[in-house]
Amino acid sequence: MNSTKCSCSETAANEFTGEQWDSIDAIIASNRGRPGALIPVLEQVQGISGFLPEVVQRRVAKGLGIPLSQVYGVVTFYSFFTMKPRGRHQIKVCLGTACHVRGGHQVEKKLEEALGILPGEVDKERLFSLEIVRCVGACGLAPVLVVDEDTHRQVKTAKVDQIIAQYRNPQGSNQEEVNHG
Repeated sequence: MNSTKCSCSETAANEFTGEQWDSIDAIIASNRGRPGALIPVLEQVQGISGFLPEVVQRRVAKGLGIPLSQVYGVVTFYSFFTMKPRGRHQIKVCLGTACHVRGGHQVEKKLEEALGILPGEVDKERLFSLEIVRCVGACGLAPVLVVDEDTHRQVKTAKVDQIIAQYRNPQGSNQEEVNHG
């Protein structure tokens, strides 16, 4: 192997600052030996790092003195953990039956075009990530788009750029379009 090439875990390790690593290590140290600490540790660590790549999982496993397979098992089991970076704003497009029938796919395609990403990806600035969901439980408001905790109802493709702009430039947001909840 060529020693000038970076491995994936080295690349992920270099994504984090020394301050982030110090915070991660402090969380691990304060929970070492505490029964049931893995999930709270992973939640706190993901809050700092934004995601849980292999290099972070190895650090947690070693620091807590547990097998890497146990850490990996928890990370892959619970949907709130992610091994891939997410954007600061997470966009979820509902494609449940009502949203699908009322144009959810067109909204999805417009978002892909506007953000330059596909579902499951994050944009270059890590400002937005895009996800498809099957139902958000707001069928009467279809098609629905959820950005972070904000639910946008009866979304038309013509409004997608305006919705995205609210999160690129929060000072210029139009809160009339947003339902918190």
